[in-house]
Amino acid sequence: MKDLAEFCVEFAKKNGAEYSEARFEKISSETFTVKNGTVESPLLVENEGIGMRIIADGVLSFLSFTKADKNLMKEEIKKMIRISKSSSKISERSKLSKERVVKKRWKIREKIKIKDVDIDEKISLLLDLEKNIRRKELPSRFFQLTATTTEKFFINSEGTRIHSSVPNLMLFYNLVSKIGNQTENRYFSLGSSGGWEIIKRWNLEKKIKDESKMLVKLLKGKTIKTAKMDVILAPELVGIAMHESCGHPAEADRILGREGAQAGESYLKPNFLGMQIGTKVVTVVDDPRIKGSYGYYEYDDEGVKARRRFLIKNGLINEFLHNRETANKFGIKSNAAARASSFDREPIVRMSTTFMLPGDFSLDELIEDVKHGVYIKSFTEWNIDDKRWNQKYVGCEAYEIVNGKIKGLVRRPVLELTTKGFFSSVDACGKDLDFVAGTCGKGDPMQGVPVWMGGPHIRLRNVVVKHAT
Repeated sequence: MKDLAEFCVEFAKKNGAEYSEARFEKISSETFTVKNGTVESPLLVENEGIGMRIIADGVLSFLSFTKADKNLMKEEIKKMIRISKSSSKISERSKLSKERVVKKRWKIREKIKIKDVDIDEKISLLLDLEKNIRRKELPSRFFQLTATTTEKFFINSEGTRIHSSVPNLMLFYNLVSKIGNQTENRYFSLGSSGGWEIIKRWNLEKKIKDESKMLVKLLKGKTIKTAKMDVILAPELVGIAMHESCGHPAEADRILGREGAQAGESYLKPNFLGMQIGTKVVTVVDDPRIKGSYGYYEYDDEGVKARRRFLIKNGLINEFLHNRETANKFGIKSNAAARASSFDREPIVRMSTTFMLPGDFSLDELIEDVKHGVYIKSFTEWNIDDKRWNQKYVGCEAYEIVNGKIKGLVRRPVLELTTKGFFSSVDACGKDLDFVAGTCGKGDPMQGVPVWMGGPHIRLRNVVVKHAT
């Protein structure tokens, strides 16, 4: 398939393409599910093929192949070039930013190879986790483990050639507690790149036991009256906020309007760089190179070397996320944000690991300066409008703070405010840093890619907190 990818690029070039690229990709995945003690049928999938992009007469087109058939490839490439040329008078012209030619091999090494771990061991892991928390107050217990290995070979007509291999693990669980007619729900994902050694690092047995106990206790938690107060947010909620209210609106294709009818728009405009959005303690970055991150990459799906992107710097809008096409429109270099979910999807502007940078405070120091407030450790619900401006978060595990001390559990505190209201309320950031995993959806056809999101504990001053009914 590597040879066929090289053939496709060379054939397109000989037949009039100004630019061509091919990305061979092989994805091997296995998914195991346990629901209330019952093992569902494992899902074992292998998927491979070649995705191509071609520019002919300034028109960018995409096609993909699953069959290793040179005659079919020749026919389809010629057809795509003809279509591009015939539509050049009515289509928008595409140009790519000039980038360095790269020849590189990279991979994430596994101390314990996932494929060497027996299927029975993987299923037993989930069964043990479910069995350890089995009780009548937890009537619904769902666990799912997915192991994926993605191998890629990227080549373009400029001379870039990149091989990569990335193993990923994700564990998702959903727990429901119930006493009488009262219910609470907790869902969470852990994900990382690397081998089976990740499982030990997650300390799953303790984490899930602790959360199951909390979820039952939460049924008897108090409700809080609507009022303005200080709020401490843990990394989990900070992460989803950074992803939704900073990462997505900073995607340049969204800013330029491409995603308007698909994933939404953005409150940001091309000339908003330098605009103040938050306090000076707020710096938000997106970095694909965080070791062990879920969504790690060293080169993006256009062959551009990854780097840390400073989306907000000291409260100011600093940088957008770009692929080569949007970068050219802005007159800059790409910052390596082009990603595709599989070979049969085009690379579009995506996040990787989006997080707020830590500050200087311990969690105790953040809490001790709060006279009356709420500490929201995890969330059960979030939503945001399609311009990423109005947002709402509903807490799951949350505690009342009185005179600098953590008190009892609070049920479903709601934080509802604008993006600028959020970032402008942050007065202090903790010195800790943690991440949560997710699958980010975008595009049409839909593309789900692995991401991390996170930050430190942060403190918001004088914001309205409500109670969810």
